[in-house]
Amino acid sequence: MSRKIFLFFLATLVLAAVQMADAQQPKKVPRIGLFHVGLDHVPAALDPLRETLKVLGYEEEKNIRLDFRNLADEEAARSTAKEFVRDRVELIVAFENQTTRAAKDATSEIPVVFVGVTEPVAQGFVKSFAHSGGNLTGFVGWGELYSKEMELFKEIVPRLRRLLVLIDPQDPETDRALAEVHKAGVALKLQLLEREVTNQPNAERVFRSLKRGDADGVFIASPSLRTKLPTLIISLSSERHLPLAMHRARWVEKGALFSYGYDPRELGQGTATYIDKILKGAKLADLSVQQPPRLELVISLKTAKQIGLTIPQTVLYRADKVIR
Repeated sequence: MSRKIFLFFLATLVLAAVQMADAQQPKKVPRIGLFHVGLDHVPAALDPLRETLKVLGYEEEKNIRLDFRNLADEEAARSTAKEFVRDRVELIVAFENQTTRAAKDATSEIPVVFVGVTEPVAQGFVKSFAHSGGNLTGFVGWGELYSKEMELFKEIVPRLRRLLVLIDPQDPETDRALAEVHKAGVALKLQLLEREVTNQPNAERVFRSLKRGDADGVFIASPSLRTKLPTLIISLSSERHLPLAMHRARWVEKGALFSYGYDPRELGQGTATYIDKILKGAKLADLSVQQPPRLELVISLKTAKQIGLTIPQTVLYRADKVIR
């Protein structure tokens, strides 16, 4: 055997051995850290996210690992964000404001896709919708809708004069939300009864203190309360036969009078596509912040009947969905 043939043969054997070794090495399964604040429910965008990932070819525990955490408060979110960073997850998905703040504080390197946040530029999550300018991008949820929600509330409940407004003083978004609520209250000639709520005992105490005639309806002004205590607030409002405005159709199905907001399924689907793009090497700077393509009005005639309310037909005609 000539020297050239021998060297060629040897090189072929080495290459084959390397390829075989690579084939035998288990491929790393990317781990995605997902988290949300609000123990009484899971984010409505989560299941659509999982379903869309499956359509895109991802199977949990085979070629992707989804580590979802449902947490009690923002402090727990901060601890979880740090844990995700320590574990070197490939990507973080942050549902709504509290977890997004925690993720932003925990890392400037790991890509973060937020879902359903409000005012991402004002909160410093991104520099602009077109160019994030950092390691965060994602999908905006409801925001700057307070005045529209209150206008609809007045139309749906013509007798509305006194409105119980629940606020969380610990939420950085409360001041911005209250400014809009105050402006709308003046325009609609509403008396606003503001009460601070940070946890379940606070909420129960506020509703126990209400006297007959103190309020004609309930409005949640702080985003944190809409994510942390929706089921509780619906229950307390129902016990007092007070109409409640919410931001998701799912809460109308649970007993709120109406909701005006985006369809979380669309945000979940969009988030899955962003996960796919990032795992395949897309630059975060090329993924702009997206807004919901549409908003929907959902009204419950069932709840209206329970609290003795007749909803004007003119409003019902405009509803995207009516629960009977």
